[in-house]
Amino acid sequence: MCGGSDTSRVDGLELLGVGEDVGQLLREDVLLLVGQLEACERSDALDIGDGQGSGHEVDGTMASMPLVRRAAVAGRWYPDDPGRLTAQLDDHLAHAYVESVPSIRAILAPHAGLMYSGPVAAYAYAAARARRVSAVVIVGPSHFVPFAGVSIWGDGAWDTPLGRITVARDLAEAIRLESDVITNLPSAHGREHSIEMQLPFIAHLMPGVAIVPMVMGHQTRATALALGKAMAEGILSCGIEVLLVASSDLSHYEDSTTAARLDAVVMERVERLDGDGLMEVLEAEPRHACGGGPIVAVMDAARRLGATRAQVVKYADSGDVSGDKSSVVGYMAAAIW
Repeated sequence: MCGGSDTSRVDGLELLGVGEDVGQLLREDVLLLVGQLEACERSDALDIGDGQGSGHEVDGTMASMPLVRRAAVAGRWYPDDPGRLTAQLDDHLAHAYVESVPSIRAILAPHAGLMYSGPVAAYAYAAARARRVSAVVIVGPSHFVPFAGVSIWGDGAWDTPLGRITVARDLAEAIRLESDVITNLPSAHGREHSIEMQLPFIAHLMPGVAIVPMVMGHQTRATALALGKAMAEGILSCGIEVLLVASSDLSHYEDSTTAARLDAVVMERVERLDGDGLMEVLEAEPRHACGGGPIVAVMDAARRLGATRAQVVKYADSGDVSGDKSSVVGYMAAAIW
């Protein structure tokens, strides 16, 4: 069946909690990346505190897709030790004061390093923790590989420090068959963190639940809406209970006041469950959200599956953790039911 540390600065990039020798190596690496960051996108600061980024980083890609996708940012963006990881997740969840929603269809969660966005993402997963599902369908943006359409990982499993999470093969195939915008592009998954950063919460709160991981390339209106329709129709054809997850951070590299203003525009559209309106905002100003397309797709699918309400359950920015409000990344958690 479908089933409190030393800090050094390099061109505005912060290096936290590292020794002198390691810090020097990291500075050299960061300097090599500055040009790439500017060419690729206005990426989040490469804040390396406990090895965790406050947002995006540039790295290599995977040439072929094995059955098991190895964790790419474990030990850097979140602990690779199961005990430490569980403790951090539980701490974030213990501070996520939100009622669970038994009828929830979808959540929107950020994907930066766990110490930065985890306190916000915990609200989304706390809202969904009472939902009993057979699979979680996750859609995130492709930060490293530009391509048209959506790449689905349709088989095998994904490694996490808390154990492997199986891919819901039949559901993945049902979704893939609904639209030709969905393809298999292995390189899009190799170093991509937007899906991976959702997995610790899923493995911890929903043990045994399978996933369908997808990354979106060029975030066009046509791609987002085609994916939304394909997800809804694929899920309905399988007849199983599914939680949809859109993985996205909000504005990048703005001061906190500007970020809050930009992010409020996105959150207003989300709470109105207005995917068309959000798409118009993103087309006019893409810096509102790195994963705006995935948000639109998940909102569309949720509406097709019967959702009528949405609520932003938490908003914060990276400066709430780092203390630097001059250049922040915005984080939102939302529930759709």
